[in-house]
Amino acid sequence: MRLYLPRVYLPLAALLIGLTACQRATDDTGPSTTGTTADRGEHAGAAGDDTRPTGDFAFGEVGIAELQTRMGHGKLTSATLTQAYLDRIAAIDDAGPMLNAVLELNPEALEEAAARDAERAAGRIRGPLHGIPVLLKDNIDATPMVTSAGSNALAEHRPRSDAFLVQRLREAGAVILGKTNLSEWANFRSTRSSSGWSARGGQTRNPYVLDRSPCGSSSGTGSAIAASLAAAGVGTETDGSIICPSAVAGLVGIKPTVGLISRGGIVPISSSQDTAGPMARTVADAAVMLSAMVGRDEGDVRTAESTGRAIFDYHARLDAGSLLGARIGVLRSASGYHDGVDAVFERNLEALRKAGAELVDVAIATDGQWQEAELVVLLHEFKHGVGRYLGNGQAPVRDLAGLIEYNRKHADTEMAWFGQELFERAQSAGPLDDEAYIEARIAARRLAGAEGIDATLAEHQLDAIIAPAVSPAWPIDLVNGDHFLGAGYGVAAVAGTPSVTVPMGDVHGLPVGIVFMGPAWSEARLIGLAHAFEQQTRARTAPRFLPTLPFDAGTASGAGADAKQTGG
Repeated sequence: MRLYLPRVYLPLAALLIGLTACQRATDDTGPSTTGTTADRGEHAGAAGDDTRPTGDFAFGEVGIAELQTRMGHGKLTSATLTQAYLDRIAAIDDAGPMLNAVLELNPEALEEAAARDAERAAGRIRGPLHGIPVLLKDNIDATPMVTSAGSNALAEHRPRSDAFLVQRLREAGAVILGKTNLSEWANFRSTRSSSGWSARGGQTRNPYVLDRSPCGSSSGTGSAIAASLAAAGVGTETDGSIICPSAVAGLVGIKPTVGLISRGGIVPISSSQDTAGPMARTVADAAVMLSAMVGRDEGDVRTAESTGRAIFDYHARLDAGSLLGARIGVLRSASGYHDGVDAVFERNLEALRKAGAELVDVAIATDGQWQEAELVVLLHEFKHGVGRYLGNGQAPVRDLAGLIEYNRKHADTEMAWFGQELFERAQSAGPLDDEAYIEARIAARRLAGAEGIDATLAEHQLDAIIAPAVSPAWPIDLVNGDHFLGAGYGVAAVAGTPSVTVPMGDVHGLPVGIVFMGPAWSEARLIGLAHAFEQQTRARTAPRFLPTLPFDAGTASGAGADAKQTGG
């Protein structure tokens, strides 16, 4: 649940840009050395040659459909596949490049895989996710594992039941492989945080260039899926937390309409903006994941709005020709912060035209005007929501005041790098019947929604609006926090409408994505457009696990001779 806003929106952006297992709070970027090792020890076998990060992994970049084909033909079992991913996690997450992306393994993963194999042998196939190992962000409840949101305060918090979306995934046949690291408390603790760092999990690395940020807050999911540590994963977003880490990890990320996927059993920030969503290496894989996760949950009233609007097979909406005749708005106000990103974006606009899309330059009249109201909403809703989650789940700490006090008592580990200014501001916020909160909630949704993205889509009769997703990954800096340049996804996040990011190229070897945004409940249309774009451009490349970028930019792949790297 990342909160990132373009630099052009200062001064409010200066506050929100910084919003960004095991314990290694005193290590600047290194992996943890306690907790996770014990959690993983049961499955961490000797890694064979196929677990090297150089592309030799037998299931590297292999999609869900191909895995299903192999299992259907008897050439692969879910148990074999699950063990292969566990070995790869041991080889390149715990060792080798040490991505530090996976926080905890499911001790029952191999049992789940064996059960799916037995069902297959008996002729029962639950669907396209049958026997497919997936990873979940560690703010999503999944038994028998811990849900900690990256905090040591919840290091022993084992929820009694699965989140609703996890129930759906298991019903669809998915194998829950484990939990991924995240920006602690989904980056809603401090204004000067480092994406992908948590006290319980340490710092997650970007698999493309290891000293670069994985963005956040779904950092571990992004790095893990990019590195083929599982077939696909689940992240959560309040404002950018799926789109940003997906983009910098060369992934497809889908941030659905708020209410399409239940938030039941997920550590919250905002009932107005929170949602879970899939993160995968292809649009097809993300569509399969999304289809399994949707569903009405009586425990989340927002999902009632999805009745008659949710689609239970988004994969069927994939159409490589869907760009033909599509009318797409180009949000150029979301560019201009990085020459390399602009060059890649312009090349991809031409690719869209060649695929038959009609492009129209557009502007959102209310651009950025929602930010002050958004922060008021988040502060109020976080205090109320996290208190309800902790209290109802019988967590070791029962409310926000307790979390603040825990952090003060354990400042040497929890606040070794940055503080808890947002926690303290949220604690001072009033109740949800507070007039200031109600006015802010109405204003934020109006400015981003009715007068923002919705008005722009209607005025120009658009199928979607596109923009560069985010700047290239910046160097990890726990001392100063994130160095964030700009992004294009904020309007959809605040409006609660869907967005999809797809790889569009790279800047000096660092992936960058394009984001497609549409009206509420337009996931099927956006997925079709994103798939067509993906098939037209084929921009994703596997990570190379470089330790750092060479100082001579000419030796790295980039955006072209005319592009200069200006930061990030």
